[in-house]
Amino acid sequence: MEKRLNRSDLMFSLAFLLMLVIAIGAFFYGVKVGTDRTEAKYAEEPSKAAAADSQPNAYQQQDLVSFYHTVFLSYREFQNEWLAAQNKWLSDPTSDRSAAMKELAKTAKRKYDAIKGVYVAPISPQLQNSQTDYLKSLKLFEEGLGELATTANEGSPQSTLDKINANSFYKQGLAHALTAQQEYFASMLKWAETVDMDIQGDFVSPDVLSISKWKSLPLIVKIKLSSDFMSQQASLNEYLPHDLTAKIDQFINSGQADKRKIKSFNAIAELLTSTEAVNEGYFVDVKTRFYDNQLLPQLPFFSAGK
Repeated sequence: MEKRLNRSDLMFSLAFLLMLVIAIGAFFYGVKVGTDRTEAKYAEEPSKAAAADSQPNAYQQQDLVSFYHTVFLSYREFQNEWLAAQNKWLSDPTSDRSAAMKELAKTAKRKYDAIKGVYVAPISPQLQNSQTDYLKSLKLFEEGLGELATTANEGSPQSTLDKINANSFYKQGLAHALTAQQEYFASMLKWAETVDMDIQGDFVSPDVLSISKWKSLPLIVKIKLSSDFMSQQASLNEYLPHDLTAKIDQFINSGQADKRKIKSFNAIAELLTSTEAVNEGYFVDVKTRFYDNQLLPQLPFFSAGK
């Protein structure tokens, strides 16, 4: 005779079956979650690697070229106008210096506005710093030239230039302009470091650099050192650091350094700049003679077709 299950036994059996179903379900759910997480992890790693690969590198050649056309040339156009105005005043004392200075102040403002709108990626901080210093320079030149324009026709052209050179706005603007140039050429050395591992991107010259050490340096390092030297001279020049570099090498190669018993890069640079022996474009004139196959970024002022 069959034994009937009482109510408590039936409830116990149903509860056990329910717990068994829940346990089995929880097991398979845990397996699925673990699988999904593992798959997601391995799917994420290539994505992260791809994202890292897509990040731009600092100081790429295209950044140097873009900076040349959008920032450097804009500033140089102002500087060239300013240097041309000075030469005109000295050669023609009757020229209207006041009108010229007012126009130069307007030019500085236009160039400031043009450069301010240029985007320079923060991944290349020295290029960003160079842009900032060019902007500060133009703003200060605008202030200084505008301030002195009304009395510029008084006295001789040289007295006008003396007042400008003594003006605090102008002196600060000059310092920022030279620093901006120094930072731009330092950026080129940073680029060279990414191309040639033997080049030290943060090379700093000793206080006195011997000629023998100078001769052993790569061209791009020499140019950076020339820009450092020029930044300390507190004067605007038509020539550029590579023109000074080429003139120094010519001076050494011609035997003039030995003849004059000059022992350092610093002394040669002082002599050449103080005697106005460096001309704009000299580097291009002697490039094929001195610098065949030397590493340089492909910038217009390093070639004859600039």
